[in-house]
Amino acid sequence: MNWKWLVLILFLLGSVYRLVLHIVRFRSAANPTPENVADVYDAETYQRWKAYNAEKSRLHMVSTVLTWVLMSALLLTGAYSAFANLFADDPWSQLIAVLILQILAETLLNVVISYVDTMIIEQKYGFNRSTVKTFVADRIREFLLNFVLSTGLVCALCALHMAMGNWVVVLLVGVMFVFTLTASFLYPVLSRIGNRFVPLEEGELKDKLMALLNKHGYRVKAIEVMDASRRTTKLNAYFTGFGKMKTIVLFDNLVNAMTTDEICAVFAHELGHGIHKDVLKNQILNLVNLTAMSVVAWLTVYFTGLYTDFGFEGVNYGFAYVLMSIGLGLVQPLLDILINARSRKAEYRADEQAVQEGYGEALVEALKKLNRDNFAHLSPDPVLVVLEYTHPPLSQRVAAIEKQLKK
Repeated sequence: MNWKWLVLILFLLGSVYRLVLHIVRFRSAANPTPENVADVYDAETYQRWKAYNAEKSRLHMVSTVLTWVLMSALLLTGAYSAFANLFADDPWSQLIAVLILQILAETLLNVVISYVDTMIIEQKYGFNRSTVKTFVADRIREFLLNFVLSTGLVCALCALHMAMGNWVVVLLVGVMFVFTLTASFLYPVLSRIGNRFVPLEEGELKDKLMALLNKHGYRVKAIEVMDASRRTTKLNAYFTGFGKMKTIVLFDNLVNAMTTDEICAVFAHELGHGIHKDVLKNQILNLVNLTAMSVVAWLTVYFTGLYTDFGFEGVNYGFAYVLMSIGLGLVQPLLDILINARSRKAEYRADEQAVQEGYGEALVEALKKLNRDNFAHLSPDPVLVVLEYTHPPLSQRVAAIEKQLKK
């Protein structure tokens, strides 16, 4: 079997799939806006949104094509094996060599696409507040983090496979699960790199948020405001922490744009996720996802012909990382259909919790503001919703909330 052409065909199929989704997203901008969310954008803003959506979609199409061209060139020319041969002939040096080439290639392309996205498109539509200095610092930080995490994961694959052979698929599931849990645990720490957090000032908002969480047995470690406005005008907020001890983080944009009840509605929604153990359920689904990823990883080191066809003398674990990303490009969309369906159901249930807490009407207004300020798509194609959306479209959420309010 010619493994090289099989890999190239699989990579082409994954790229075509992503390109088709971007085209569908681009064309769905012409869909009529549902009546219950027609007030989100005025006529002028709606035209700006259509232009914004078109530019973002075109950029994603270009990014997909450029990624395909770059990766195909590296695969066809045997660049990975040629670069690896410049280093010492041992598994670890060869692993690091291929990872360096892959991550450098990804980073160079990502910097160009991210610059156009952030400093041109987002800037043009008033969302970006990053300076060039901030942009460069963010990209350097992303590169270092990507290199450390990728190297750690691939080194684990290498060590386990050399020690255990084909039993690696079982152990790798456990290692990757611990790896993702550790990343989740470290996220609150990592998020503080390059951002400034200050305590939420005393007042009605803080009192209501604490009362809302204390009512259901949650303890509040801190309520903090993050200086997101340094980078963007978009709104967001999140919980961090494990178990009942939580830290609430609000974007300063959110605090400035929403009323007290609207912010409380957003957190009543998040409270619903906690009450229904959605984080735990997500971890179980994540375990299924990681199992599929581990099987793909095992397959990439099982078929040694994959490596000789690309110029290697034997298994190169860095190149296994490249092959794994290609394989997951086809497997992951199938898993996402199931994972996203469960996620959308959980979002409806969390909205219902906000209604029960007495914040139903405020949640409708908050969701409309979030969608307006984040320039969300109000009438996405149903195909996009099934394949990509972790949250239901705004019109469907509003309809469900209004139905609950009538009860």
